[in-house]
Amino acid sequence: MRTGRGSALTDTGRRRLHNEDTFVCEPPLFAVADGVGGAQAGEVASLLAAATLEERAAGALGEETLTTLIVEANNRIYARAFDDPAAAGMGTVVTALLVDETAGTVSIGHVGDSRAYRLRDGALEQLTPDHSLVGELVRSGRLSIEEAEQHPHRSVITRAVGTEPLVEVHTDTLPALPGDLYLICSDGLTDMVKDTLIVELIVAADLDPDRAAEALVDAANAAGGIDNITVLLFEILAGDPVSGPTPAVPAPVSEVEIEMEVEVAAPAAPVHRHGAGAGGRWVALLTILLAIAIAAFVIWWSLKR
Repeated sequence: MRTGRGSALTDTGRRRLHNEDTFVCEPPLFAVADGVGGAQAGEVASLLAAATLEERAAGALGEETLTTLIVEANNRIYARAFDDPAAAGMGTVVTALLVDETAGTVSIGHVGDSRAYRLRDGALEQLTPDHSLVGELVRSGRLSIEEAEQHPHRSVITRAVGTEPLVEVHTDTLPALPGDLYLICSDGLTDMVKDTLIVELIVAADLDPDRAAEALVDAANAAGGIDNITVLLFEILAGDPVSGPTPAVPAPVSEVEIEMEVEVAAPAAPVHRHGAGAGGRWVALLTILLAIAIAAFVIWWSLKR
């Protein structure tokens, strides 16, 4: 088996001023991070988590790799919040999938209430537990799924990355089959769109990741768009594992760069990347720095005259 098309789309939604979601769409690693903490600190946390995931060593696969990366993200976020009072209490939800084409498996690393799904033979299966108040109540039998969907505290999470010195990571490894389509999404989708409609929209898009991503985000916004919405889809195809040079691992994103990105983030229009992820921020950052340099030169020239 091999990984096929992948697409990710993030949108601020209709109620929020800033987008605190971040994604990584760098095969064989796919992830969504949904920041929490307010005052844009959640965005810093999700960016730190994404940057840490992008540092995956070439060839490192499996549950242990995901656990190591998420624990490292927890350490960095917690330390940053400890040093910066303005970021106190910040954290992020993280759901990451890592494909091992040779073994024919998909490994999961998960903390929080973003979700990973698998669409196989027309049936949608949730692969991750919700680390939330209502999720715990549903698993204990004290709430039905229908009651959970309307519960006033359904957004209260019980586990996050970076809010405590230690984090418990849920992991799993599942066999993958050609024809599988995987979806990772923030709760901005699942709080607005039921699983039955998610299936209908993906099937109506002919299982095309680009079209399905756009349809899902549109549906969440049409239902109210009360939170940031991020969806990431990728497919598994028949065939030999893709061979070739391993892509270079990007350098860590520094805290200074993350602060600069927070100043210019939260685009009014959705951000859509096909087979690319948070690594695309470098281009945007260089563009901003160039614009600042040009503006400074114009001001200097005006004063000189």
